[in-house]
Amino acid sequence: MRIEDSFEVAAPIEHVWAAIVDPVVIGACLPGCRSIETLGPTSYRAVVGVELGPIKALFNLQVELREQRPPSFVATVTRGEEGTRASTLQAESTLRLEAIDGGTRVAYASDVALVGRLGKFGLGVMRKKAESLGRSFAETFRARITQAGAA
Repeated sequence: MRIEDSFEVAAPIEHVWAAIVDPVVIGACLPGCRSIETLGPTSYRAVVGVELGPIKALFNLQVELREQRPPSFVATVTRGEEGTRASTLQAESTLRLEAIDGGTRVAYASDVALVGRLGKFGLGVMRKKAESLGRSFAETFRARITQAGAA
């Protein structure tokens, strides 16, 4: 499943870049993120809870930053599984930052493969959930970066 979207942040590109490659900031903005642990300069582990209809899942994810071109591009690979191995997830994602008048445009794209009990939901349901999570992340990230810039 391919997911693409963009949002704007009223902050300079350098400020947005610093936040986007900081796992602590990303974890605080990611809906359902329960913990985040830095494993190295380009990898981290996260525990993320997701609810889809009546199903609640807790994923153990490992994220690797595959490529970085500061301050405008990052590519990641995310792999993980639900604690009971009932579902597995793999995502290859890119994120592009572009300086615009008044701030930064953040555009992201992910190719996501979800197998198991959550993968049984239809593509339409999964896409709606992914879009909802993306919007929630964007709102939280935008508010955090804007508040940090004002401080």
